[in-house]
Amino acid sequence: METQTTTEFMENNDQIPHMKSLSLCLNKMVLEGYVDDFKIGDNGLRSLKTEKVYKPEEINVVNFFRFEGQSDPDDNTIMYVIETNDGLKGTLVDAYGPYSDRKLSEFMQQVESFQKKTQKKD
Repeated sequence: METQTTTEFMENNDQIPHMKSLSLCLNKMVLEGYVDDFKIGDNGLRSLKTEKVYKPEEINVVNFFRFEGQSDPDDNTIMYVIETNDGLKGTLVDAYGPYSDRKLSEFMQQVESFQKKTQKKD
């Protein structure tokens, strides 16, 4: 299987059938091994399979995809593709924009901030 960079992947978005909808993209991620589902909680990001809770510094957002509803442009969704520091791979889905989960948005900002700090040290 030929590997694409994220940029090539996004540029070819309209040519990739699994990028047409959230459900098709989720199915593609499962086929690539991202089989867990995550949910935000009071203590952090929780795996729905293992019940383990992760802090922002324990996860890596590998990629993310935004989807807009076909019938309603305000119907926006974002899917995060996540790997944890102990090797768990899965996805997290949330509304995007004004309907997003505030806790999740704050958590993901912490993840982004932590990853920026880590990348500067390398």
